[in-house]
Parts: sequence; structure tokens; C-alpha cells
Amino acid sequence: MMETVYSSSTEIYNEEITYQNPLLFLKIFELINESAVHGIPDPWYWHYHKQVEFLIVTEGTLGIQTKDAYTMMEAGDIMVLGSSQPHRTHKCSASPLRQIVFQVDLMQHFDLSAMPYLHCFSELTHPLESFNELFRHNAEVKRAAYDLIRGIYEESHSQKLGYELAISAGIKNLLLLLLRNDNRDLTALTEDTGLSRLRPALDHVDRHLSDKIAVEDVCSKLGLSYHYFIKYFKKVMGLSFVDYVNYKRIKKAERLLLTRDLSIMEVSFEVGILNMAQFYKLFKRHNQCSPKEFKQRMRSQISLTPALAQ
Repeated sequence: MMETVYSSSTEIYNEEITYQNPLLFLKIFELINESAVHGIPDPWYWHYHKQVEFLIVTEGTLGIQTKDAYTMMEAGDIMVLGSSQPHRTHKCSASPLRQIVFQVDLMQHFDLSAMPYLHCFSELTHPLESFNELFRHNAEVKRAAYDLIRGIYEESHSQKLGYELAISAGIKNLLLLLLRNDNRDLTALTEDTGLSRLRPALDHVDRHLSDKIAVEDVCSKLGLSYHYFIKYFKKVMGLSFVDYVNYKRIKKAERLLLTRDLSIMEVSFEVGILNMAQFYKLFKRHNQCSPKEFKQRMRSQISLTPALAQ
């Protein structure tokens, strides 16, 4: 994969994914573009969805931009995009382009036996995009992940007897591949979790990001004492309740900066942070840059190389 940076401003869409099999919580399909038309489209739309997305290119060259970088994927390449990660793609050359798009709610594939490893794939503490570095630097892992996703696609397309079992096994093998080749220290991340018990609290946060969120209100929804809730939340989620709320607020701020013509102060207020100094501090902690720098980087027009622009 070749990597550079490119950005321009346009609209963003929340894509609602309809699962091909509701019990498998996934959608996997092949996109084929044999048109000679290529290059950056105008307009070039952003989109995102709550499902994790794996992309593999089987033929041609695909350009993909996230909030962090622009990457050119070639045949044999694979990329993972985390939940609600804004991104957009385009065809890079006149040659045919074939790609397989795999959108899946990974959390639904952690049964009781696999639950101790749920934290290892928590996007709150360890963004899944970090696995793209693994794909870039480990050809063996990249090929194995590529083959697993192709196998999942073929099983979904053929729907032979037992294809559901084959797909479930393929997803678990993909998770196992990533887990065993992850270079992080995962010993502290293998505790039993109870996300279903915390779901009302997580939903409350999503609905009230623009408002003041009191821990006491969340505790009452779950029927838990303050001190038990604080300890239980950190054990399950791997971070404190306050850090989780701030994480969600900064992610919303990123989307607003990317897609809305708002001042930094307006964005801060939209995500429920009324103290500007606190907003700048939290934003820089998550993005290693200020909100202003982030907005300029994402909205600035950077000239393309002739090969990219044509």
C-alpha cells in the first residue's frame, strides 16, 4: 500500500447497513468497476457506519481517505476501518477495479468462550486501524487475512449447506490471527465483560452528548450504586466512565469539524463541553493536534500528483 495525504470538504452520510443474514450481523459483497473513468470525483462524499469494515482489493487500484491519511490500495492489499470511521474511496486508474467490502458487527461474534478477549478489540482503548500497520509490515499476516475474507465472501455468495458455520469460523479465525500477531501487551485485557448490562448507560451517553451527563443519572438507570458502577464500568470497558464520555464527545467533534461550517467554540458546545480549555486539551489528547489544525488539515485543498488527478 502506498500512502500520502489528501483532503477536501464535502458532505458526510451515515450509511445504514442491512445485514444479508441478520443472525450473522454482516454484509459482504463485491464491487466491480470496469469503466475507464477514474480519479477524484466531484463531489467526493464521505460516509461512515457503525459496523467495522474490512476492504480487500482483488484487481486494480483503489484510493481511500480517512481522517488521518490517504492510501492507495493495490491488488492483494487489505485495510480495516473502525466503527463510525468517516472514509471515502475512488478508482485510481483506467484499469478495472474489483474489491470486496466486508461490513460486520464484530462484537456480536464474541460468545461466552471468546468474551475474555473482547477488550483486545475495544475501539475505545485500542483503535482497530492500528492493525493496518500489521498488514503493511507483515506480508504473511496480510495474505492470511486476505484469504480469510475471500473465504467468507465465497461462503456467503454460494450459501452451501452449513455456510453460516463456515462464516462464523472464518470471522473467529480472523480475530485469532489478529490477536496472536498483535504486538501489544494483552495480559491486562482478558477480563470477563458485561456489555449487555451496560447497554442502557451507553445508549444514554449517545443520546445526551450535547447535554450535561451526570453519573448519578446513569447509575439510577442501571440500579447500581455510584461506587459499584464506577468500578464495574472500568472493568468492562477498560476505561473510566468520564474517559468514555469524553471519547464519544471528541469523536462527534471530529465529524462536526469535518462536515459542518461551525466555529471551534460552536463545536465544543455541540458536544457538551462548555470549557474551551478543556475541549482543546481533550481534543489534542485524542488527535495529537488542535481542533483548528485538524479542521485546516481536513479541509485544505492539497494539489494531487498528475497520476492521482487523472
